Amino acid sequence: MLGPTGIGLAGLYQNIMATATTLFGCGLDSSGVRQIATAHDDQQLFVLIRRALVWANILLGVTGMLVLWVVSGLLSQWVFHDNTHASEMGWLGIGMFLSLMVSSKVALLQGLRRIDAIAKVKIFGAILGAVTGVVLIWLLGERGLLWFVIVAPAVNLVFSHWYVASLPKNNEGLDWLVLRRQWQAMFSLGIPIMAAGLLTLVTQMVARSWVIGDLGIEAGGYFQAAWSITMTYISFVLGAMATDYLPRLTGAIRDYGRAGKMVNEQTEMALLMAAPVLLVMLTLAPWVIELLYSASFAPTADILRWQVMGDMFKVIGWPMGFIVLAMGRGDVFIATQLNWNVIYLLCLWLGMESMGLLIVGVGFFIAYIFQVGLVRMVVGRLIGFSSEWRNLLMFAALLVSGGGILLLSRIAPDNTMVVGLLLSSVFGAYSLWRLDRLLDLGEVVKRFTRRR
Repeated sequence: MLGPTGIGLAGLYQNIMATATTLFGCGLDSSGVRQIATAHDDQQLFVLIRRALVWANILLGVTGMLVLWVVSGLLSQWVFHDNTHASEMGWLGIGMFLSLMVSSKVALLQGLRRIDAIAKVKIFGAILGAVTGVVLIWLLGERGLLWFVIVAPAVNLVFSHWYVASLPKNNEGLDWLVLRRQWQAMFSLGIPIMAAGLLTLVTQMVARSWVIGDLGIEAGGYFQAAWSITMTYISFVLGAMATDYLPRLTGAIRDYGRAGKMVNEQTEMALLMAAPVLLVMLTLAPWVIELLYSASFAPTADILRWQVMGDMFKVIGWPMGFIVLAMGRGDVFIATQLNWNVIYLLCLWLGMESMGLLIVGVGFFIAYIFQVGLVRMVVGRLIGFSSEWRNLLMFAALLVSGGGILLLSRIAPDNTMVVGLLLSSVFGAYSLWRLDRLLDLGEVVKRFTRRR
Protein backbone atom coordinates (compact mmCIF):
# COMPACT_ATOMS: atom_id res chain seq x y z
CA MET A 1 0.00 0.00 0.00
CA LEU A 2 2.79 2.44 0.88
CA GLY A 3 5.75 1.10 -1.12
CA PRO A 4 9.45 1.20 -0.15
CA THR A 5 9.04 4.58 1.59
CA GLY A 6 6.35 3.21 3.92
CA ILE A 7 8.37 0.08 4.66
CA GLY A 8 11.42 2.22 5.43
CA LEU A 9 9.44 4.39 7.85
CA ALA A 10 7.83 1.38 9.56
CA GLY A 11 11.28 -0.19 9.90
CA LEU A 12 12.59 2.91 11.66
CA TYR A 13 9.66 2.92 14.07
CA GLN A 14 10.19 -0.77 14.84
CA ASN A 15 13.92 -0.25 15.29
CA ILE A 16 13.41 2.67 17.70
CA MET A 17 10.82 0.77 19.73
CA ALA A 18 13.01 -2.36 19.84
CA THR A 19 16.03 -0.29 20.91
CA ALA A 20 14.05 1.33 23.73
CA THR A 21 12.68 -2.08 24.77
CA THR A 22 16.18 -3.54 24.89
CA LEU A 23 17.61 -0.55 26.77
CA PHE A 24 14.95 -0.38 29.47
CA GLY A 25 14.40 -4.16 29.57
CA CYS A 26 17.96 -4.54 30.92
CA GLY A 27 18.21 -8.09 29.54
CA LEU A 28 15.73 -9.47 32.08
CA ASP A 29 13.96 -11.51 29.41
CA SER A 30 17.10 -13.67 29.10
CA SER A 31 18.46 -13.56 32.66
CA GLY A 32 14.94 -14.22 33.95
CA VAL A 33 14.75 -17.41 31.87
CA ARG A 34 18.02 -18.56 33.40
CA GLN A 35 16.77 -17.82 36.94
CA ILE A 36 13.49 -19.63 36.39
CA ALA A 37 15.19 -22.62 34.74
CA THR A 38 17.33 -23.13 37.86
CA ALA A 39 14.32 -22.85 40.21
CA HIS A 40 11.68 -24.93 38.42
CA ASP A 41 11.75 -27.59 41.19
CA ASP A 42 11.24 -25.03 43.97
CA GLN A 43 7.72 -23.58 43.69
CA GLN A 44 8.27 -20.97 46.42
CA LEU A 45 11.42 -19.68 44.72
CA PHE A 46 9.68 -19.74 41.33
CA VAL A 47 6.83 -17.58 42.64
CA LEU A 48 9.35 -15.13 44.08
CA ILE A 49 11.29 -14.90 40.82
CA ARG A 50 8.05 -14.44 38.89
CA ARG A 51 7.05 -11.51 41.08
CA ALA A 52 10.51 -9.94 40.84
CA LEU A 53 10.51 -10.27 37.04
CA VAL A 54 7.05 -8.75 36.57
CA TRP A 55 7.60 -5.81 38.92
CA ALA A 56 11.02 -5.05 37.46
CA ASN A 57 9.50 -4.81 33.99
CA ILE A 58 6.63 -2.62 35.21
CA LEU A 59 9.01 -0.14 36.87
CA LEU A 60 11.44 -0.15 33.95
CA GLY A 61 8.60 0.20 31.44
CA VAL A 62 7.07 3.24 33.15
CA THR A 63 10.51 4.83 33.39
CA GLY A 64 11.14 4.16 29.72
CA MET A 65 7.83 5.71 28.64
CA LEU A 66 8.59 8.91 30.54
CA VAL A 67 12.10 9.13 29.13
CA LEU A 68 10.90 8.64 25.53
CA TRP A 69 8.36 11.46 25.88
CA VAL A 70 11.03 13.77 27.30
CA VAL A 71 13.60 13.08 24.56
CA SER A 72 11.11 12.63 21.67
CA GLY A 73 12.15 15.87 20.00
CA LEU A 74 15.86 15.10 20.19
CA LEU A 75 15.26 11.56 18.96
CA SER A 76 13.26 12.79 15.96
CA GLN A 77 15.99 15.27 15.13
CA TRP A 78 18.70 12.59 15.29
CA VAL A 79 16.85 9.91 13.28
CA PHE A 80 14.87 12.02 10.79
CA HIS A 81 16.94 15.22 10.87
CA ASP A 82 13.84 17.28 11.81
CA ASN A 83 11.15 17.47 14.53
CA THR A 84 8.18 16.38 12.41
CA HIS A 85 8.11 12.90 14.01
CA ALA A 86 8.55 13.97 17.64
CA SER A 87 5.05 12.93 18.74
CA GLU A 88 5.46 9.49 17.14
CA MET A 89 8.69 9.00 19.11
CA GLY A 90 6.76 9.62 22.32
CA TRP A 91 3.90 7.27 21.40
CA LEU A 92 6.42 4.49 20.71
CA GLY A 93 6.99 4.46 24.47
CA ILE A 94 3.62 2.75 24.87
CA GLY A 95 4.73 0.02 22.48
CA MET A 96 7.96 -0.31 24.45
CA PHE A 97 6.02 -0.73 27.74
CA LEU A 98 3.75 -3.37 26.20
CA SER A 99 6.78 -5.21 24.78
CA LEU A 100 8.36 -5.39 28.24
CA MET A 101 5.16 -6.81 29.69
CA VAL A 102 5.13 -9.47 26.97
CA SER A 103 8.80 -10.34 27.53
CA SER A 104 8.24 -10.91 31.27
CA LYS A 105 5.40 -13.35 30.58
CA VAL A 106 7.18 -15.18 27.76
CA ALA A 107 10.28 -15.51 29.97
CA LEU A 108 8.15 -17.31 32.56
CA LEU A 109 6.83 -19.73 29.96
CA GLN A 110 10.28 -20.29 28.47
CA GLY A 111 11.93 -20.92 31.83
CA LEU A 112 9.29 -23.59 32.49
CA ARG A 113 9.77 -24.97 28.96
CA ARG A 114 6.11 -24.43 28.10
CA ILE A 115 6.90 -24.65 24.40
CA ASP A 116 3.30 -25.26 23.34
CA ALA A 117 2.08 -22.10 25.06
CA ILE A 118 4.87 -19.95 23.60
CA ALA A 119 4.12 -21.28 20.11
CA LYS A 120 0.43 -20.43 20.45
CA VAL A 121 1.18 -16.93 21.76
CA LYS A 122 3.46 -16.21 18.80
CA ILE A 123 1.21 -17.76 16.17
CA PHE A 124 -2.06 -16.20 17.30
CA GLY A 125 -0.36 -12.90 18.12
CA ALA A 126 1.29 -12.71 14.70
CA ILE A 127 -1.93 -13.44 12.81
CA LEU A 128 -4.17 -11.07 14.75
CA GLY A 129 -1.49 -8.38 14.95
CA ALA A 130 -0.88 -8.50 11.19
CA VAL A 131 -4.59 -8.34 10.34
CA THR A 132 -5.24 -5.49 12.76
CA GLY A 133 -2.18 -3.56 11.62
CA VAL A 134 -3.01 -3.88 7.92
CA VAL A 135 -6.59 -2.72 8.54
CA LEU A 136 -5.26 0.36 10.36
CA ILE A 137 -2.97 1.21 7.44
CA TRP A 138 -5.83 0.64 5.00
CA LEU A 139 -8.00 3.08 6.97
CA LEU A 140 -5.38 5.66 7.97
CA GLY A 141 -2.70 5.40 5.29
CA GLU A 142 0.78 6.48 6.37
CA ARG A 143 -0.63 7.77 9.69
CA GLY A 144 -1.49 4.16 10.54
CA LEU A 145 2.16 3.03 10.46
CA LEU A 146 2.72 4.06 14.06
CA TRP A 147 -0.26 2.02 15.27
CA PHE A 148 0.76 -0.87 13.02
CA VAL A 149 3.98 -1.05 15.07
CA ILE A 150 2.33 -0.59 18.49
CA VAL A 151 -0.54 -3.05 17.97
CA ALA A 152 1.81 -6.06 17.66
CA PRO A 153 2.97 -6.12 21.31
CA ALA A 154 -0.55 -5.20 22.47
CA VAL A 155 -2.00 -8.32 20.85
CA ASN A 156 0.85 -10.53 22.11
CA LEU A 157 0.26 -9.26 25.65
CA VAL A 158 -3.35 -10.44 25.56
CA PHE A 159 -2.41 -13.96 24.47
CA SER A 160 0.63 -14.29 26.76
CA HIS A 161 -1.40 -13.16 29.79
CA TRP A 162 -3.98 -15.84 29.03
CA TYR A 163 -1.38 -18.63 29.33
CA VAL A 164 0.53 -17.15 32.28
CA ALA A 165 -2.60 -16.59 34.38
CA SER A 166 -2.74 -20.29 35.34
CA LEU A 167 0.80 -20.35 36.80
CA PRO A 168 1.32 -20.35 40.61
CA LYS A 169 0.93 -16.93 42.25
CA ASN A 170 1.83 -15.33 45.57
CA ASN A 171 -0.87 -13.10 47.02
CA GLU A 172 1.19 -11.94 49.97
CA GLY A 173 2.28 -8.31 50.31
CA LEU A 174 5.37 -7.06 48.52
CA ASP A 175 8.67 -7.56 50.31
CA TRP A 176 10.95 -5.13 48.51
CA LEU A 177 14.04 -6.40 50.32
CA VAL A 178 13.47 -9.95 49.04
CA LEU A 179 12.68 -8.63 45.56
CA ARG A 180 15.89 -6.62 45.57
CA ARG A 181 17.96 -9.76 46.11
CA GLN A 182 16.36 -11.38 43.08
CA TRP A 183 16.84 -8.23 41.04
CA GLN A 184 20.55 -8.21 41.85
CA ALA A 185 20.92 -11.71 40.43
CA MET A 186 18.85 -10.87 37.33
CA PHE A 187 20.58 -7.58 36.59
CA SER A 188 24.09 -8.98 37.04
CA LEU A 189 23.61 -11.07 33.89
CA GLY A 190 20.83 -9.02 32.30
CA ILE A 191 22.79 -5.77 31.97
CA PRO A 192 25.55 -7.32 29.83
CA ILE A 193 22.91 -9.06 27.68
CA MET A 194 21.08 -5.74 27.33
CA ALA A 195 24.31 -4.01 26.34
CA ALA A 196 24.99 -6.65 23.68
CA GLY A 197 21.45 -6.43 22.28
CA LEU A 198 21.59 -2.66 22.36
CA LEU A 199 24.79 -2.73 20.34
CA THR A 200 23.04 -4.65 17.57
CA LEU A 201 19.95 -2.43 17.54
CA VAL A 202 21.98 0.79 17.60
CA THR A 203 24.08 -0.65 14.79
CA GLN A 204 20.89 -1.22 12.77
CA MET A 205 19.74 2.32 13.49
CA VAL A 206 23.10 3.80 12.47
CA ALA A 207 23.14 1.65 9.32
CA ARG A 208 19.61 2.80 8.39
CA SER A 209 20.56 6.41 9.06
CA TRP A 210 23.61 6.09 6.79
CA VAL A 211 21.62 4.39 4.04
CA ILE A 212 18.82 6.98 4.15
CA GLY A 213 21.28 9.87 4.41
CA ASP A 214 23.46 8.68 1.49
CA LEU A 215 20.95 6.86 -0.74
CA GLY A 216 17.50 8.19 0.25
CA ILE A 217 14.42 6.95 2.11
CA GLU A 218 13.54 4.53 -0.70
CA ALA A 219 16.88 2.76 -0.24
CA GLY A 220 15.97 2.57 3.44
CA GLY A 221 12.87 0.64 2.39
CA TYR A 222 14.98 -1.86 0.43
CA PHE A 223 17.26 -2.24 3.44
CA GLN A 224 14.30 -2.84 5.76
CA ALA A 225 12.69 -5.37 3.41
CA ALA A 226 15.87 -7.48 3.19
CA TRP A 227 16.52 -7.19 6.92
CA SER A 228 12.95 -8.19 7.85
CA ILE A 229 13.03 -11.30 5.68
CA THR A 230 16.49 -12.28 6.93
CA MET A 231 15.49 -11.89 10.58
CA THR A 232 12.19 -13.77 10.07
CA TYR A 233 12.69 -16.79 7.82
CA ILE A 234 15.59 -18.23 9.81
CA SER A 235 14.15 -17.38 13.23
CA PHE A 236 11.51 -20.08 12.85
CA VAL A 237 14.37 -22.55 13.37
CA LEU A 238 16.69 -20.68 15.70
CA GLY A 239 14.05 -18.95 17.81
CA ALA A 240 12.01 -22.10 18.31
CA MET A 241 15.07 -24.11 19.30
CA ALA A 242 16.30 -21.43 21.71
CA THR A 243 13.05 -21.65 23.65
CA ASP A 244 13.94 -25.14 24.85
CA TYR A 245 17.70 -25.16 24.27
CA LEU A 246 18.84 -22.43 26.68
CA PRO A 247 17.13 -23.88 29.79
CA ARG A 248 18.49 -27.37 29.01
CA LEU A 249 22.01 -26.11 28.35
CA THR A 250 21.94 -24.03 31.54
CA GLY A 251 21.15 -27.16 33.53
CA ALA A 252 24.03 -29.10 31.93
CA ILE A 253 26.70 -26.40 31.65
CA ARG A 254 28.75 -27.63 34.64
CA ASP A 255 29.37 -30.90 32.82
CA TYR A 256 31.52 -29.74 29.90
CA GLY A 257 31.37 -33.03 28.04
CA ARG A 258 27.57 -33.20 28.23
CA ALA A 259 27.25 -29.52 27.31
CA GLY A 260 29.52 -29.96 24.29
CA LYS A 261 27.52 -32.95 23.11
CA MET A 262 24.31 -30.93 23.49
CA VAL A 263 25.78 -28.08 21.39
CA ASN A 264 26.78 -30.49 18.60
CA GLU A 265 23.32 -32.08 18.63
CA GLN A 266 21.69 -28.65 18.44
CA THR A 267 24.04 -27.60 15.64
CA GLU A 268 23.11 -30.65 13.58
CA MET A 269 19.39 -30.02 14.12
CA ALA A 270 19.79 -26.37 13.12
CA LEU A 271 21.69 -27.30 9.94
CA LEU A 272 19.22 -30.03 8.97
CA MET A 273 16.20 -27.77 9.38
CA ALA A 274 17.74 -24.57 7.99
CA ALA A 275 19.88 -25.78 5.06
CA PRO A 276 17.05 -26.45 2.56
CA VAL A 277 15.38 -23.17 3.51
CA LEU A 278 18.61 -21.22 3.02
CA LEU A 279 19.18 -22.67 -0.45
CA VAL A 280 15.56 -22.11 -1.50
CA MET A 281 15.79 -18.51 -0.31
CA LEU A 282 19.02 -18.01 -2.29
CA THR A 283 17.42 -19.47 -5.39
CA LEU A 284 14.05 -17.73 -5.25
CA ALA A 285 15.09 -14.39 -3.72
CA PRO A 286 13.61 -12.21 -6.52
CA TRP A 287 10.30 -14.10 -6.41
CA VAL A 288 10.17 -14.01 -2.61
CA ILE A 289 10.69 -10.25 -2.65
CA GLU A 290 7.94 -9.70 -5.20
CA LEU A 291 5.58 -12.07 -3.34
CA LEU A 292 6.07 -10.50 0.09
CA TYR A 293 6.42 -6.90 -1.07
CA SER A 294 6.06 -5.87 -4.72
CA ALA A 295 7.99 -5.59 -7.98
CA SER A 296 9.20 -2.11 -6.92
CA PHE A 297 11.43 -3.83 -4.30
CA ALA A 298 13.53 -5.65 -6.92
CA PRO A 299 16.89 -4.18 -5.74
CA THR A 300 16.35 -5.98 -2.42
CA ALA A 301 17.03 -9.41 -3.96
CA ASP A 302 20.81 -9.00 -4.23
CA ILE A 303 21.02 -7.75 -0.64
CA LEU A 304 18.95 -10.68 0.56
CA ARG A 305 21.15 -13.24 -1.19
CA TRP A 306 24.30 -11.98 0.51
CA GLN A 307 22.53 -11.94 3.87
CA VAL A 308 21.43 -15.54 3.33
CA MET A 309 25.11 -16.44 2.87
CA GLY A 310 25.79 -14.73 6.19
CA ASP A 311 22.97 -16.72 7.77
CA MET A 312 24.81 -19.94 6.92
CA PHE A 313 27.53 -18.87 9.35
CA LYS A 314 24.90 -17.63 11.80
CA VAL A 315 23.26 -21.07 11.90
CA ILE A 316 26.46 -22.92 12.75
CA GLY A 317 27.64 -20.31 15.24
CA TRP A 318 24.31 -19.81 17.02
CA PRO A 319 24.32 -22.98 19.22
CA MET A 320 27.90 -22.28 20.34
CA GLY A 321 27.03 -18.74 21.41
CA PHE A 322 24.56 -20.01 24.00
CA ILE A 323 27.42 -21.57 25.96
CA VAL A 324 28.46 -18.08 27.02
CA LEU A 325 24.92 -17.24 28.21
CA ALA A 326 24.47 -20.56 30.01
CA MET A 327 27.72 -19.94 31.92
CA GLY A 328 26.56 -16.45 32.90
CA ARG A 329 29.60 -14.82 31.24
CA GLY A 330 28.01 -11.51 30.37
CA ASP A 331 31.37 -9.81 29.76
CA VAL A 332 32.34 -12.36 27.12
CA PHE A 333 28.89 -12.14 25.54
CA ILE A 334 29.25 -8.37 25.08
CA ALA A 335 32.70 -8.76 23.56
CA THR A 336 31.55 -11.31 20.98
CA GLN A 337 28.52 -9.22 19.99
CA LEU A 338 30.62 -6.06 19.76
CA ASN A 339 32.85 -7.86 17.26
CA TRP A 340 29.97 -8.36 14.76
CA ASN A 341 28.65 -4.81 15.07
CA VAL A 342 32.01 -3.12 14.66
CA ILE A 343 32.91 -5.18 11.58
CA TYR A 344 29.48 -4.62 10.01
CA LEU A 345 29.58 -0.84 10.44
CA LEU A 346 33.19 -0.76 9.25
CA CYS A 347 32.16 -2.58 6.06
CA LEU A 348 29.36 -0.06 5.46
CA TRP A 349 31.64 2.89 6.13
CA LEU A 350 34.33 1.62 3.75
CA GLY A 351 32.06 0.21 1.04
CA MET A 352 28.97 2.44 0.81
CA GLU A 353 30.49 4.79 -1.75
CA SER A 354 31.92 2.10 -4.02
CA MET A 355 29.28 -0.65 -3.70
CA GLY A 356 26.17 1.35 -2.89
CA LEU A 357 23.28 -0.46 -1.21
CA LEU A 358 24.78 -3.92 -1.89
CA ILE A 359 27.31 -3.37 0.90
CA VAL A 360 24.62 -3.89 3.56
CA GLY A 361 24.34 -7.50 2.37
CA VAL A 362 28.04 -8.10 1.75
CA GLY A 363 28.91 -6.51 5.12
CA PHE A 364 26.41 -8.81 6.85
CA PHE A 365 28.17 -11.83 5.31
CA ILE A 366 31.69 -10.66 6.18
CA ALA A 367 30.75 -9.78 9.76
CA TYR A 368 29.34 -13.27 10.40
CA ILE A 369 32.50 -14.95 9.11
CA PHE A 370 34.54 -13.13 11.74
CA GLN A 371 31.82 -13.62 14.36
CA VAL A 372 31.75 -17.39 14.06
CA GLY A 373 35.54 -17.56 14.14
CA LEU A 374 35.65 -15.57 17.37
CA VAL A 375 32.83 -17.50 19.08
CA ARG A 376 34.42 -20.83 18.12
CA MET A 377 37.70 -19.73 19.70
CA VAL A 378 35.98 -18.47 22.86
CA VAL A 379 33.88 -21.57 23.56
CA GLY A 380 36.87 -23.77 22.82
CA ARG A 381 38.71 -22.08 25.66
CA LEU A 382 35.70 -21.99 28.00
CA ILE A 383 34.67 -25.66 27.86
CA GLY A 384 37.09 -27.29 25.43
CA PHE A 385 34.37 -27.55 22.79
CA SER A 386 35.08 -29.14 19.42
CA SER A 387 32.69 -29.55 16.47
CA GLU A 388 31.74 -33.01 15.17
CA TRP A 389 32.97 -33.92 11.69
CA ARG A 390 29.42 -34.54 10.45
CA ASN A 391 28.43 -30.95 11.19
CA LEU A 392 31.57 -29.53 9.60
CA LEU A 393 31.06 -31.56 6.42
CA MET A 394 27.42 -30.51 6.08
CA PHE A 395 28.30 -26.87 6.68
CA ALA A 396 31.06 -27.02 4.06
CA ALA A 397 28.66 -28.61 1.53
CA LEU A 398 26.03 -25.97 2.31
CA LEU A 399 28.51 -23.12 1.93
CA VAL A 400 29.84 -24.41 -1.41
CA SER A 401 26.30 -24.98 -2.73
CA GLY A 402 25.18 -21.53 -1.61
CA GLY A 403 28.24 -19.87 -3.12
CA GLY A 404 27.58 -21.69 -6.41
CA ILE A 405 23.98 -20.47 -6.54
CA LEU A 406 25.07 -16.91 -5.74
CA LEU A 407 27.73 -16.99 -8.48
CA LEU A 408 25.28 -18.51 -10.95
CA SER A 409 22.75 -15.76 -10.27
CA ARG A 410 25.36 -13.24 -11.46
CA ILE A 411 26.83 -15.00 -14.51
CA ALA A 412 23.95 -17.24 -15.72
CA PRO A 413 20.71 -16.11 -14.05
CA ASP A 414 18.53 -18.22 -16.38
CA ASN A 415 20.02 -21.42 -14.94
CA THR A 416 19.83 -20.36 -11.30
CA MET A 417 16.37 -21.75 -10.59
CA VAL A 418 17.03 -25.23 -12.01
CA VAL A 419 20.37 -25.69 -10.26
CA GLY A 420 19.23 -24.03 -7.04
CA LEU A 421 16.05 -26.08 -6.69
CA LEU A 422 17.98 -29.27 -7.50
CA LEU A 423 20.50 -28.57 -4.73
CA SER A 424 17.69 -27.58 -2.35
CA SER A 425 15.94 -30.89 -3.07
CA VAL A 426 19.12 -32.88 -2.39
CA PHE A 427 19.64 -31.13 0.95
CA GLY A 428 15.95 -31.47 1.76
CA ALA A 429 15.98 -35.21 1.09
CA TYR A 430 19.11 -35.71 3.21
CA SER A 431 17.64 -33.61 6.02
CA LEU A 432 14.43 -35.65 6.08
CA TRP A 433 16.39 -38.92 6.05
CA ARG A 434 18.69 -37.81 8.86
CA LEU A 435 15.85 -36.31 10.95
CA ASP A 436 13.94 -39.57 10.60
CA ARG A 437 17.00 -41.47 11.85
CA LEU A 438 17.32 -39.11 14.82
CA LEU A 439 13.68 -38.55 15.75
CA ASP A 440 11.54 -41.21 14.01
CA LEU A 441 9.37 -38.66 12.20
CA GLY A 442 6.53 -41.14 11.76
CA GLU A 443 6.20 -41.54 15.52
CA VAL A 444 6.42 -37.77 16.02
CA VAL A 445 3.52 -37.25 13.60
CA LYS A 446 1.47 -39.97 15.37
CA ARG A 447 2.03 -38.38 18.78
CA PHE A 448 1.08 -34.96 17.45
CA THR A 449 -2.05 -36.37 15.81
CA ARG A 450 -3.11 -38.10 19.04
CA ARG A 451 -2.61 -34.88 21.02
CA ARG A 452 -4.78 -32.98 18.54
